[in-house]
Amino acid sequence: MDTLTRMRAFIDVVEAEGFSAAARKIGRSKALLSKYVRELEDELGALLLNRTTRQFSLTEAGHTYYQRASEILRDVESLQETVRDSSSDIRGRIKISASRSFADADIGQCLIDFCAEQPDIILDVRLDDRFVDLVEEGFDLAIRITRMQDSSLIAKRIAPFRVIACATPELIQRVGKPGRPEQLVSLPCIVDTNNRSRNTWQFHKDGEPPVSVQLSGPLEINSPLATRRAALAGLGFALLPDFIARPDIESGRLVAVLEDFIMHDAGIYAVYPHRRYLPAKVRVLVDFLTKWFKDNRRA
Repeated sequence: MDTLTRMRAFIDVVEAEGFSAAARKIGRSKALLSKYVRELEDELGALLLNRTTRQFSLTEAGHTYYQRASEILRDVESLQETVRDSSSDIRGRIKISASRSFADADIGQCLIDFCAEQPDIILDVRLDDRFVDLVEEGFDLAIRITRMQDSSLIAKRIAPFRVIACATPELIQRVGKPGRPEQLVSLPCIVDTNNRSRNTWQFHKDGEPPVSVQLSGPLEINSPLATRRAALAGLGFALLPDFIARPDIESGRLVAVLEDFIMHDAGIYAVYPHRRYLPAKVRVLVDFLTKWFKDNRRA
């Protein structure tokens, strides 16, 4: 029995949080998985799991081994896919993390278009507005709208991204149109608490120092789509992603304000774990997304 097989059995047990659950998931017997883990512990000369009749937990050695073994297996699988894909069709499953607002907006069409073009690839898309841990939670790729900071992850900017301050024409007629960010302080604003800065909006204009404005208003909510609905209802000024606000601005339902001020230098990024061998199926997806956004970019 080779070490990789024992290693895979151990990882399956840890990720399924038990021998029985792992056996059901991968279609092997609980006794066989227990045998593999016990042989692995004998080979290492260290206890990896604390077992009881009802539960188990990782030992300190087990936690260390799990972290490193997971990386090794991902590298092995990526290498196998790279070699295999060089002589065969691209196929398989890609586990993706994306925000709900991304998938629900028009630009979510990019994932549907990819599936239509690559029928042998299954996209397993998990929508969550939090920043998931790609390595810990086993994601192949994340689509993030942010300013990338130093990270152990690899990120490719696939499209530019802007946020727009806007409000209904009726609200602007009633309270006035701000000419400077500081004027928003005395105006009703809707706060999307998903933003890292929450109710502190940051503005930048060429030739001027950055301006941070702390705002308040009738609604704070952690959804850009709900923020849009509140803005359309005339509750206040909102800071919305371009891809959400643009249709309403083009139709006249919302009016952009402070257009001379660029909010930040964010982008839409494809983010993936640092791996020596990036699976070909993931490379195909990243290349597709880059081209899709270039072809569908608004003038």
